[in-house]
Amino acid sequence: MEQPLSAPNPFALLMDPEAVHAALANSDRLSRLHSRIFRPLDKPLIPRADKPTAEFDKEVDATTEPEESSSE
Repeated sequence: MEQPLSAPNPFALLMDPEAVHAALANSDRLSRLHSRIFRPLDKPLIPRADKPTAEFDKEVDATTEPEESSSE
């Protein structure tokens, strides 16, 4: 039977990290969890803007908006 790692003060577990690591290594529930590896430095899944869109963006940025006349 496994001995649970419960303590009245959760910070008391910091005093015996080897026991915590041993309990994690021997945990049946943790070993049944499905794991997934995330690699944030992989290529982004968002497609880059194609050339016609980039050209349109440049056109829009180059145009000037008409100034508003204020009638007071």
